Amino acid sequence: MSCAIKLAALLDEANLPPLTERQSELFDHYLGLFLKWNEKTNLSAVRDEDEILRRHILESIACAHALPAGLTTLLDFGSGGGFPGIPIAILHPQIHITLAESQIKKAAFLAETVRSLQFNCKVHSARAELLRAEFDCVTLRAVDKMTNAVKAASRLIKDHGWLTLMTTTREMAAHQSAAGSDFQWQKPVALYASDSRIILIGQRL
Repeated sequence: MSCAIKLAALLDEANLPPLTERQSELFDHYLGLFLKWNEKTNLSAVRDEDEILRRHILESIACAHALPAGLTTLLDFGSGGGFPGIPIAILHPQIHITLAESQIKKAAFLAETVRSLQFNCKVHSARAELLRAEFDCVTLRAVDKMTNAVKAASRLIKDHGWLTLMTTTREMAAHQSAAGSDFQWQKPVALYASDSRIILIGQRL
């Protein structure tokens, strides 16, 4: 079964909107690049194609759909293999996206993906904390020392901007505390087929 068919079935199961033909082609290309690089670069501990589609790509698509409307700039903090930044770029090509990744090999993968798929993205191959810009939205998913990263990410958000965390119900309170008291949080969005993984979105007041 092709990637496009598998992903379409997962989106249907998760009650998420179907992809356009062009979006499906881009996800297929992205998955091919990811699988190839993951063999030698360890982009993710997950090796199974079906699990990559379910855990990484499907959940990142859910994140893309959960984002507030009207964003023009977005930082994917600690982008790793491009989740959720690359799926967001596929679904929201109008947003200027910065993929921040300090690990050289992962940053090289992101640069190759952006070049190959001709995305409206910039790769920042250093620690996100070193950026001097502020963004409409910052996303984080599976970042090392996540609580510290949330604290750093909150400083890169514009007034009335958004912080989008892919986290768990168990870690939610700690991450909200790390972001600071000037965020108003929306109701968490539960991720498909998970008892604990959520999308947590807060707006700086």
